[in-house]
Amino acid sequence: MVRPVGLRVALRATLSAFALAGLVGGAMVIAPAPASAKKCISEATGLPCKKCHNSPTGGKEEGWTSYGQKYKAKGKSPC
Repeated sequence: MVRPVGLRVALRATLSAFALAGLVGGAMVIAPAPASAKKCISEATGLPCKKCHNSPTGGKEEGWTSYGQKYKAKGKSPC
């Protein structure tokens, strides 16, 4: 069975669009996110970064402590 040329072109365009979406989506997953730790929060609250972050430097690569999860959920930042 021979497919019409228009159908082949549409199929190729659809597959290309899915491939491009997969590449863009993959790049977004791999790309590093900006850090959300701010020194001004530590200064305003008087607490060390490790109170909210598992990393002693305040980075979120190791995740949040239970206190930090609660603080983040409030959505309020002093700076």
